[in-house]
Amino acid sequence: QVRLAESGGGLVQSGGSLRLSCAASGDIASINTMYWYRQAPGKLRELVAKISHGGFTVYAESVKGRFTISRDNAKGTVSLQMNNLKPEDTAVYYCNADTGLVAVTDYWGQGIQVTVTT
Repeated sequence: QVRLAESGGGLVQSGGSLRLSCAASGDIASINTMYWYRQAPGKLRELVAKISHGGFTVYAESVKGRFTISRDNAKGTVSLQMNNLKPEDTAVYYCNADTGLVAVTDYWGQGIQVTVTT
């Protein structure tokens, strides 16, 4: 059982920066990989970045070089540093975590709005 809560969203101008944070509660020791997804109105939810328990990271090509994902396993938190933001980054951003050894369970936060103006 894991609960996730995002924070740090807001409105910024193109070229600006934001830092999103996600705090997990419950059985944080069971978390394997943590993820950031985003979804714009009328579009599919897409993976932005992920980070394994050991710190291995994967980024979407559209954010590579601009965003950095990090985590603190002891605190059960994952962050997304977003630099050089573009209007196309505007979306609701969701934190996700998977748990379990054989049968993997996914948990989602409620999402947080990021708006980038031109």
